Amino acid sequence: MRSAHPGLTDVTVDPLAPIAQPSAVLFACSMNAVRSPMAEALLKRRLGTRVYVDSCGVRRGELDPFVIEVMAERGIDMGRHRPKSFDDLEDGFFDLIVSLSPEAQHRAIELTRTMACDIEYWPTLDVTVIEGNRATRLDAYRAVRDELERRIEARFPEATE
Repeated sequence: MRSAHPGLTDVTVDPLAPIAQPSAVLFACSMNAVRSPMAEALLKRRLGTRVYVDSCGVRRGELDPFVIEVMAERGIDMGRHRPKSFDDLEDGFFDLIVSLSPEAQHRAIELTRTMACDIEYWPTLDVTVIEGNRATRLDAYRAVRDELERRIEARFPEATE
């Protein structure tokens, strides 16, 4: 088969082959209060210090107490998390931005106009809009946590050292 670009070799890519592990990942949502801090904590627990992981929001919110509770069920202490916005990030060098809300996806696309990095969009329910009693709301937060955990396990296989 001839290459469309002279001098370049055609490469067949196996769609089932694992995606290269990024060295720095940013999770982003609307306020860095629920979805992105959960994802950050779950990936840090999974990969430790092998990958730099951070999170932010389009705007800076307040950490949701239900997040603290449902993450504690997984043995993860969220007490030290301080919500921040894209503008508050100390390090702007990421290989991958995973956006969890439409707003964060738009902001990530804007960022990649001046930064070379991949973007993945994982649409994730905004559980802060769920109404009902405490048990109903906690169940919704658990569902989001569990969904993020499944996506993280699929996207970031544990590296062998």
